[in-house]
Amino acid sequence: MCGIFGVVFTETDHTHLRDMRGLVKALFLLSESRGKEASGLAISGASGMMVIRAQMLASELTSGHQFTEAFGHIKTMRPEARGTPPSINTIIGHSRLVTNGRSDVPKNNQPVVKMGAVLVHNGIVTNVDELWHAHPSLERDFEVDSEILIGLIQEKRAGGSTLIEATNSAFAEIEGSASIAMLFRDIPYMLLATNTGSLYTAKWNGNFAFASENYILKTSLGKGRSGQGENGLVIRQIRAGNCCILDLRNLNELWFRIGEHAPMPQDFSFTFPDGQKDIIVSELPGSSAPIGSGARNKIPAGLRMEMKETWRRVFEGDKRIRRCSRCLMPETTPFIHFDVNGVCNFCHLFDTVPYRVKGEDRLREMVEPYRRNDDQPDCIVGLSGGRDSTYGLHYIKTVLGMNPIAFTYDWGMVNDLARRNESRICGKLGIEHIIVSADIARKRDFIRRNLIAWMSRPELGMIPILMAGDKAFYYYFHKIRKQTGIRLFFFCGGHQIEETPFKYGFCGVNHGVTRPMENLTGISSPNKIRMVSYFAKNYLENPLYLNRSIPDIAFAYYSTYLLPDDYVYLYHYIEWDEEEIVTTIRDKYNWESSEGTRATWRIGDGTAALYNYMYLAMAGFTEHDSFRSYQVRQGKITRDEGLRLLEAENMPRFEEIEWYSEAVGVDVEDLIHAINTAPKLYHATTKDR
Repeated sequence: MCGIFGVVFTETDHTHLRDMRGLVKALFLLSESRGKEASGLAISGASGMMVIRAQMLASELTSGHQFTEAFGHIKTMRPEARGTPPSINTIIGHSRLVTNGRSDVPKNNQPVVKMGAVLVHNGIVTNVDELWHAHPSLERDFEVDSEILIGLIQEKRAGGSTLIEATNSAFAEIEGSASIAMLFRDIPYMLLATNTGSLYTAKWNGNFAFASENYILKTSLGKGRSGQGENGLVIRQIRAGNCCILDLRNLNELWFRIGEHAPMPQDFSFTFPDGQKDIIVSELPGSSAPIGSGARNKIPAGLRMEMKETWRRVFEGDKRIRRCSRCLMPETTPFIHFDVNGVCNFCHLFDTVPYRVKGEDRLREMVEPYRRNDDQPDCIVGLSGGRDSTYGLHYIKTVLGMNPIAFTYDWGMVNDLARRNESRICGKLGIEHIIVSADIARKRDFIRRNLIAWMSRPELGMIPILMAGDKAFYYYFHKIRKQTGIRLFFFCGGHQIEETPFKYGFCGVNHGVTRPMENLTGISSPNKIRMVSYFAKNYLENPLYLNRSIPDIAFAYYSTYLLPDDYVYLYHYIEWDEEEIVTTIRDKYNWESSEGTRATWRIGDGTAALYNYMYLAMAGFTEHDSFRSYQVRQGKITRDEGLRLLEAENMPRFEEIEWYSEAVGVDVEDLIHAINTAPKLYHATTKDR
């Protein structure tokens, strides 16, 4: 879940070296969009290999003197040496989005150095613990999952396997996604391999480069298109399940599919005559400490009991907190009212304007003009790692027969469970995965400031401000579409069952009561003004909200409500079937759910456990009440079944709340105390069963 890149070029004069340094910097800065939590690079020259890595942005690393000094490993050719064969210089780099292994532990950052090899890796190996157990002869030194890839390949090579055979063996064992570049101390080759297709190469005028995305390569090289171009430029994708071994002496390429067992050509059996090349590793100091250091992040047993008591009161008090006699929505829902039979206006709306999907036939008719028959991507699918987007990607690829690119915006509160699920399906289906990563430390600092403001004056309508940071997702939808030239964009959410109009209601906006939503952002202009007025009022009444997050909040509003909402909503065309969705993704992709809850909705969202507890404690219901109420109205479940599901799904998710508090650096005891003592919309007292 990172950005990887590299450049290979011949030893030459100062001008060429300066140009190559500029190209490396351009690739590094563009790759930073895929990960901003650590960075590093390896430079292999005539005197050996230098590795530098640090817990800092790529833009910080490339602006420091260490970046310039590292190029001292590369010597320019002296005039008197013109007649001697030039040496090849190789640079590989990595911009990290942290998954396994903390970035403040230097050895967890990349490039990874182990067993005489250097590797950069984009993706997640989801069965890493099982692989270490299956290979007891390998010693685990780091937390990062990328280490196992070096171990598997080098173990096979040490046993006499060729590089092709070792690569085949490693990729046959791993689960998840892996796009890698690997250099070796004893052989002059660079291995490039991918099981998702998130790897592109460029070759021109005796030079070679690669990157995680086509756009990164084209932009860095100043070219507007792939294929044959000026100066002999050729850009190629290493398709999912393919590898390229580059001979660093002459830039000859050997391409093969993973699983092929063709022998290495004669001229690919070379070893360095002067023995092994040195690998020097330099760890640079990080730019900052983890934001959560120092804050208590474990919920004490007594406070857990208090949270459980809040949950019990809500469900034991079903007769006190009046609910709709047909669905499950309680009387604390904004703008709700009941008829003489106790049926709510939401149910009457459903009967008046029933929601019907448009049908698969219309979907196939709609996508047909975009379909390509040359194996090139023809659509982009938003992927969160949740159940709906995972199934959506499966459906679009395997049922519709489209050739999608998956797109993820990681804003800092996407948890590792979601990232692992993204890797599983992209690796299994061989789907290219474009990731845009926010400056996660900065985003979490914004959350921390606004959460502290909220804790000082709890207000239900202000809860969504804690999730404002992820709304740039829509902006990058449009940006990625422009970069790739792909117009068809699927959004695998936003179906009616997921509508939560109560969130608008707590802001004083009566939205979703009079009609179902046709799209994600289709609220009226007057309601948009009411929302702005509500937030402005709260900002004035609580000056703690007047902090450095304001530009980010404004950008979230722009991205959500002002950009064109021209996405294709998959579940407006096909029926949303919970059992089919969850069964399919578990059986086919080993989709992982959270151990701390029976719920499968929003379990990859690191904020959901907290804000749902806020709603439960203060209003007596959560998103799940709205969700299950839609299912009751549709006749998919009975009201009694819905109540039983809610009792399990609304149980506080303690571990996820602890993770959240640690991530943003807020004391969890202070946080829970602020929620539990906040004004309630109901008056619950413990009742005997």
